[in-house]
Amino acid sequence: MTAVAISYPPLESTKGQPFLSQNRQFQWTKTNDVIFPVIPASMATLLKSKGYQVYWDDAISENISYQTWLNRLIQRSPDFVFMESKTPVIKKHWQIIKDVKKKLPKTKVILMGDHVTALPNESYQNSPVDKVLIGGNYDFLALEYLTGQKIKPDLETLPLIDRQLCQWQNYAYRNTNFKCKPGAYTMFGRDCWWGRCTFCSWAALFPGNHYQVVSPLKAIEEIQLLQHLGVKEVFDDSGTFPVGEWLEQFCRLMIKSGLNKKIQLGANMRFGALSQTEFNLMKKAGFRFLLFGLESANQTTLNKINKNIKVDNVIPTLTMAQKAGISSHITIMVGYPWENKKDLNKTLAFCRSIFRQGLVASMQATIIVPYPGTPLFNYCRKNNLLTTSNWNKYDMGQPVIKTKVSADYLKQSVRNLFKGIITPRFIFNQITSLKSWADFQHLLFYTIKYFQKLNDFR
Repeated sequence: MTAVAISYPPLESTKGQPFLSQNRQFQWTKTNDVIFPVIPASMATLLKSKGYQVYWDDAISENISYQTWLNRLIQRSPDFVFMESKTPVIKKHWQIIKDVKKKLPKTKVILMGDHVTALPNESYQNSPVDKVLIGGNYDFLALEYLTGQKIKPDLETLPLIDRQLCQWQNYAYRNTNFKCKPGAYTMFGRDCWWGRCTFCSWAALFPGNHYQVVSPLKAIEEIQLLQHLGVKEVFDDSGTFPVGEWLEQFCRLMIKSGLNKKIQLGANMRFGALSQTEFNLMKKAGFRFLLFGLESANQTTLNKINKNIKVDNVIPTLTMAQKAGISSHITIMVGYPWENKKDLNKTLAFCRSIFRQGLVASMQATIIVPYPGTPLFNYCRKNNLLTTSNWNKYDMGQPVIKTKVSADYLKQSVRNLFKGIITPRFIFNQITSLKSWADFQHLLFYTIKYFQKLNDFR
């Protein structure tokens, strides 16, 4: 039987743990969070269903050392090793491939991910990699490579993810997106129905005009499977959750099946995409939490990065979500090459304001990185705005774009933003919102992660 390993080797660093799998942006973090890599897990399940011996080999989630991982891989001696990579760790993966080929010369190593999709020849030139998969449907691409047969990606044909094969419990507790644990990730859509933001590395893998979704019935079937495993909360990591008729059918099926009483839901959403009626229906269907990408409070910046949202829609959207009883999380980025201190401070002030109003429960703030393959990277390269071509530095630890604001000011701004949201009003809102032991546990867990997060931007 042909043996396949889907591997995330340990990437040891003083900066912390790599936030790599199922992540559109890379960051070293000391929070110890992990995200279940849905598409590679789908690949593992698909290959197993086709008769392959599959090893789920995520050493990052297992917290094992590099040598332990390598020894285990040598013992298993798979015929193929698939590894997902991203820009800041591609050089580490090149060295790992050399180590693997030295110990297992007959094993074929395959790289996948947004970086190698953008720059496939680079990995052939710098490592003994056997194959680079170009695109985001790793499951279908892997089967194509192994069988030599062309396969049309159709999400409806995929078997439901074998969660036991993919050691789902390793990912069920160490994630701030889960209030009720154990939690699990799904991905009902690939990836975002907008899919044109100039900074998003996954927009190149899954452009908006290639957006695919499973049927609402299949989505419900997967949630039922997770509920039977004991999962209490599901976060769907589609770039943007499906809306319109799909959303209505899904919500009504959640209610009709009674799953809305057993499972809480979270998802990514866009400002201005939903009405109050839709928010109310989502709440009834079990939605607890929505993540919104704000990125900037400057409309000029939102237009430049082709975000396709209006600042004027932010507060009305958050107000509707709050009225429905759904918590909101926002993401912010700093370090745009055209923004000055006044622009940056406008975003920081806006974020503090919506926190003071109690419209937002949590936040993620990062330094923007122009990943190869994105329109933002091409813009920066064309205008001589890149400060380095050393991929190791594209990890959000420092800016790699020439800006009108110093690197120290940017990093301090992120820290100040995290600190600035912890106002007496915010603390009061958090305490008064506690209604259960699960609420208290989540608040305590999030508080610990909050202070760990501050260390990421020292």
